[in-house]
Amino acid sequence: MTTSEQISDPKRQTAAHATGWLAEAGGMVRLATPLALTQLSFMALVLTDGIMMGRLGPDALAAGSLAGHFYGFVEFFSLGLLAAVAPMIAHHLGARRYRQVRRTVRQGFWAAIILAAPATLVIWQIEPLFLLLGQQPDIVAAGAPYLQVMTVGLLPGYWFMVLAEFLAAHSRPRATLIVALGGILLNALLDYALMFGHFGSPALGLVGAGLASAFVNVAMFLALAGVVLADRRFRRYRLLARFWRADWPELARIFRLGLPIGITQLSEIGAFLAAALLMGLLGTTALAAHAIAVQCVAVIYMIPLGIGQAATVRVGYAVGAGDRPAARRAGWTALALSASFALLPIAGFLFLGRPIVGLFLGAPSPATEPTATLAVSLLAFAALFHLVDALQVTTLGVLRGYKDTRVPMLIAIVCYLGLGLCSAWYFGIAAGHGSQAIWTSLAAALLLVCLLYIGRFMRQARRLPDPATA
Repeated sequence: MTTSEQISDPKRQTAAHATGWLAEAGGMVRLATPLALTQLSFMALVLTDGIMMGRLGPDALAAGSLAGHFYGFVEFFSLGLLAAVAPMIAHHLGARRYRQVRRTVRQGFWAAIILAAPATLVIWQIEPLFLLLGQQPDIVAAGAPYLQVMTVGLLPGYWFMVLAEFLAAHSRPRATLIVALGGILLNALLDYALMFGHFGSPALGLVGAGLASAFVNVAMFLALAGVVLADRRFRRYRLLARFWRADWPELARIFRLGLPIGITQLSEIGAFLAAALLMGLLGTTALAAHAIAVQCVAVIYMIPLGIGQAATVRVGYAVGAGDRPAARRAGWTALALSASFALLPIAGFLFLGRPIVGLFLGAPSPATEPTATLAVSLLAFAALFHLVDALQVTTLGVLRGYKDTRVPMLIAIVCYLGLGLCSAWYFGIAAGHGSQAIWTSLAAALLLVCLLYIGRFMRQARRLPDPATA
């Protein structure tokens, strides 16, 4: 049989097509698994703080949650902007532009410094801002010091993420995972000591949780930097060579690509921060129940987020190499994996709501029963929209692999801050339907975002930019 006959054989074409999809699925799982576990590790740090705060009582949990939402609001914008490092490096590797990798990493560190300074100033002004927004003074007074001490670890946390993006772009995220797992253990130990006064430490309450988080950020950055600098495979990049030298064009490219990513993440977390503020207007019980439900949602959200990060790398590499079929295949594979992994947590929220809430509030008691009952009902709402949430964040990762960040930003602003926030205020507060109406409004916004993102991906999959200009 001739070569042309082999190529035109439908059976061989079908087999090759199936092999390509299976190979992509295997590659995606190998990259997404440590990335998702790393994201879960990051959330475990937050979850550890939340569980410890719950042991201090509902008021402390409400204060810590409100402060944590604001910290996340500021941090997510910065980390979103720094997320531009991964697709940029993936494009460089796909196009074999290896010299560009060091430039991108070095200016990623610069971008982190530029972002950390104003973020610290904003966080230190949290108390008057929350009072202006009508939050309860005792809750604000308890949460503000917790936030302020966390700023010590802000810049090291940003630098850690730049190195994590570098490793992810090289499909080597295991070191990040190992360091993050170590961070969980260290954070739990420090929380136990500093919050409750063990091992000779004074009992600092919420401030102790903030100090623990700051110290863990510093330790994790130093550990990951040591791993990267000691790895012979990365020595050729000389990542810290002439670190002080500005590279304004590359820095501008990071901000051009990353600013829409940051605003997109800001819009999403801004909607949930606003929801927390609305819950605060409904009282401490509603705010504490919302805090429990949001932390549980955030934990399972890390799985599709990790899959989306893997999609960014694999799609970005294919786009950089000019391989449109591979980019399209990577995108659809990521969506299929994300949908599959969403089913288990949905079942958990529906059937294990009460035990999950018990992790935060301890043994049932008359004082915590109203919070527990409301939190269980909110978890049922979370189960209903988790599949949509998983698909939207994964599709967003796919679009970043195409370096498509501006249109998704506009979609996020309109849907989250327009539809989601406005309807949450109207139905939850103005119309008096309460916490469940607020969550229903957020779910509607997520559904619209998901549909528009998938439509955008289908459009991008039909066209591929010239790798030279990608």
